[in-house]
Parts: sequence; structure tokens; C-alpha cells
Amino acid sequence: MTARIPDLATLEGDVVRLEPLVPDTLLELRDAIGVPEVFASGYAGGPAALDTSDEGWVRWAERAYPWHGRPFAIRLRSGPDAGRLVGTTSLTDFDEASEQCHLGYTAYAPAVWGTAVNPEAKLLVLGHVFAHGFGRVRIQADAANDRSRAAIVRLGATLEGVLRRMRQDASGQWRDVAVHSILVDEWPAVRDALVERVRTARRP
Repeated sequence: MTARIPDLATLEGDVVRLEPLVPDTLLELRDAIGVPEVFASGYAGGPAALDTSDEGWVRWAERAYPWHGRPFAIRLRSGPDAGRLVGTTSLTDFDEASEQCHLGYTAYAPAVWGTAVNPEAKLLVLGHVFAHGFGRVRIQADAANDRSRAAIVRLGATLEGVLRRMRQDASGQWRDVAVHSILVDEWPAVRDALVERVRTARRP
């Protein structure tokens, strides 16, 4: 299959709904992820990038997120907080010729860490991009971010290596980046594992 960039779309699961991230939701996103715990390990520029004022957050988000790609807002779809925005993730760096893209810019409100939210969000986004003919999805994290790296490995991604001195954070410090990937041939096993994780996480 020839890869083609997905159109803007809303993706619905049992636990979460992913909708296109738009400027009108940026302050709602700030309320979810604009906390030191999210930025502590290098997310989107690290602690020095965090500005929770309305103007500062919007200015940062306009630079930080891949608006040319497919950024998503992640909302809860069930439970007492249904409709609440709890995070974001993005598809970007589309290369249709080599059938590759990047899944990143992911962050969640600490209250949903360790729940069914991340596995179902990844289940939806990965299924979406593989259905559009892509063969390799890159997922990366700051090399010092042990929590994010562990979450990526739990998805079933393979560590390809660590790129040294790859990017500079908001404080001017150079950071290493750990690069992982999931291939389309691996997707059926990854998908089944994610489905089971969602099912297990939802059990009372």
C-alpha cells in the first residue's frame, strides 16, 4: 500500500476521544498538562519552557506543537469526568515515499498516568496511521526521561538507539534523544497487547 497522510479526523475509543487540537483548546490543555511534573523530564523544552500565564502558554504552544502535522487533543469519553481534556499527542514528519512518520509531543495530566488513557490513545493513533499505509512509526523521548521511555517500551516499540546532543532545551542545555519505532509487521502483536492493556486497566 502507498502511504498517504491522514486527513484531520476524530478518533473514538471506549475510554478516550482524540480530536484535532485547535487554538481554542490551548488554555484547556494548559489546565491539564501545564504542571511541573509533566515538564520535569524534558517535555517540550523542559522546566524552563513552562509558562502557565494565558499569553505565555499560548505563545509557547504555538511554537511547540506541529500544527503542520496532525496534533490531537485527548478527552475522556467515559466516567464522571467524560469530556475533560487530559492530554495531547501528534502525528508529524510524514514521509510518504519511505512510509515513515513520527508519533510524539505526547503528554497527559498526571491524574491519568498509569490508566487506560495512554494505551487506548496509542491504539487509536497507531491503527489510524498504519491503516493509511505507513510502515514505520518513530516514537522518541528525552534520553533522561525514564518514565516516558518505559511507557514507549511497554507499547511494544523497539529501541533503535540514542542520538547524542540532538536538541537544546529552553535552558540552553543539550539533550540526548532515545529513538524507538514500531513497524507495520509488528502492529498486530502490538495492537493485541494494547487491547489487553486497556481491558485490564478498565477492570474494577
